[in-house]
Amino acid sequence: MGRYSNPMMGLVVLFCLWAVVAEAEYLKYKDPKQPLGARIRDLMKRMSLEEKIGQMTQIERKVATADVMKQYFIGSVLSGGGSVPAPKASAEDWINMVNELQKGALSTRLGIPMIYGIDAVHGHNNVYNATIFPHNIGLGVTRDPDLLKRIGAATALEVRATGIQYAFSPCIAVCRDPRWGRCYESYSEDHKIVRAMTEIIPGLQGDLPANSRKGVPFVAGKSKVAACAKHFVGDGGTVNGIDENSTVINSNGLFGIHMPAYYDSIIKGVSTVMVSYSSWNGKKMHANRDLVTGFLKDKLKFRGFVISDWQGIDRITSPPHANYTYSVQAGVSAGIDMIMVPENYTEFIDTLTQLVKDNIIPMSRIDDAVKRILRVKFTMGLFENPLADLSYVNQLGSQEHRELAREAVRKSLVLLKNGKSTSQPLLPLPKKAPKILVAGTHADNLGYQCGGWTIEWQGVPGNDLTVGTTILSAIKNTVDPATQVVYEQNPDSNFVKSNEFSYAIVIVGEVPYAEMFGDSTNLTITEPGPSTINNVCAAVKCVVVVVSGRPVVLEPYVEKIDALVAAWLPGTEGQGVADALFGDYGFTGKLARTWFKSVDQLPMNVGDRHYDPLFPFGFGLTTQPVKRN
Repeated sequence: MGRYSNPMMGLVVLFCLWAVVAEAEYLKYKDPKQPLGARIRDLMKRMSLEEKIGQMTQIERKVATADVMKQYFIGSVLSGGGSVPAPKASAEDWINMVNELQKGALSTRLGIPMIYGIDAVHGHNNVYNATIFPHNIGLGVTRDPDLLKRIGAATALEVRATGIQYAFSPCIAVCRDPRWGRCYESYSEDHKIVRAMTEIIPGLQGDLPANSRKGVPFVAGKSKVAACAKHFVGDGGTVNGIDENSTVINSNGLFGIHMPAYYDSIIKGVSTVMVSYSSWNGKKMHANRDLVTGFLKDKLKFRGFVISDWQGIDRITSPPHANYTYSVQAGVSAGIDMIMVPENYTEFIDTLTQLVKDNIIPMSRIDDAVKRILRVKFTMGLFENPLADLSYVNQLGSQEHRELAREAVRKSLVLLKNGKSTSQPLLPLPKKAPKILVAGTHADNLGYQCGGWTIEWQGVPGNDLTVGTTILSAIKNTVDPATQVVYEQNPDSNFVKSNEFSYAIVIVGEVPYAEMFGDSTNLTITEPGPSTINNVCAAVKCVVVVVSGRPVVLEPYVEKIDALVAAWLPGTEGQGVADALFGDYGFTGKLARTWFKSVDQLPMNVGDRHYDPLFPFGFGLTTQPVKRN
């Protein structure tokens, strides 16, 4: 009987098999021709709770493997400060590592690509041989949004050169107290300058299409990266500048000073926003539903994803991690979409899963988070181009980018004094002189001039950290070949007097630091800087160049100094400092921060009633370039 079965039955079976194959072949979410919303909805309806929570989980490179990516459906990986595949790793080393992890993500049932994030906060600063741009405190001085946009574009190319698609940048903090250890990550004490500098976002991500809806994230393809406005909100306003402390201020102050740059960032299509460790009037930002969900998402219509800071939810409790279940509940309920766990990911996944299963966190909150994460991934083309190739490798530390950084250094310098009398300026210095002295701890130290967040989280002293030009090398490159350059780090006064120097350049400042390790109550120049200034400037005409992440105590020395330059943290391209000292270019920078007389005055910002600075906000002398034959 079976041999002569109904041919119609055979057709039905065939049709069913064809339908199964067709279904396997055509997945709407994998079709770039489908509208974004349709792709998100199609993928979401296929996802299990486990897969959704995996998307919300960001883990550190050190604990990530292809197997972990696959087993836990991990949505994102990051490199913390100094977390690299190998010391002095090449672009290819980075690409191989990122692709290996990506292959793990792609091997899951649904093949959702992961997004890899890194702190590229002044160029691609974790990576050997990358161009290190001046820190934000110097860039604010330039008041040049176009320069910021070009720096963003260059940084994006260097990040993509290593296979990475996401930069935790820019920091749009408004630092109101230089005692804060992150003040150099802030463009200015004035929110108007910080707002203008958000032009780095279209540099990193690309220009928004003309018909874009407000708040929708945008990344223009493979040469651009997802950006991150941080740290939401009020990180720069904490009491006494103590890192991660509480910003005690009324609503007018929070929304008038610390919030405005977020409006610009969202209008420019920023993909992500990172929440601040700090509190507002005692309420932890990582648990502040009114601001994260009520204001950022609902009122400002931000449609990208909100990410926590490193162990940010752990720090909702004091001490951190004291009640992790509460931390996860508070952070996710506040509206944080992606959690930078970053190491103990099984604890996070198990805790959040249980909170959902117990109906403490509703499925709608999980779906909101995942929808936002997928929106960014789809928008940036990650599903179509999940794996990196070598096409941008030559962008890392390219000559073009180094020239751009050199331009940024020149424009970020502020000339605070030029001559003991205005009729006798010392700068620009003559290139031709019999013998000149270069002194100071910061003259020949690439690590010092780059500052924190360079190769390592806290920065690295010395000249072996990466490739660049120290200020001493720049001076030697610039002077006439017949000029003798004598370098003595900390000369005594007899040495200075016994040599007949035409003039001296003294380069001193702060040593590198990051975050809470930079919090300072005294803001002094690192020893033996003060004695170097005294010994040299008492005996010969001197220009003092200050390499620091903020204004420091200078009032005791100003009278003795002939010329004074604030160079901030210029990065790898020290040649930009020599460009202005010797008059190849003029000084143009204007202070974007108030320079105090004494720390007892702090906090003191432009517009305050008791405003009595050493150098006021907006101050900066100018020089003209020297026309040489």
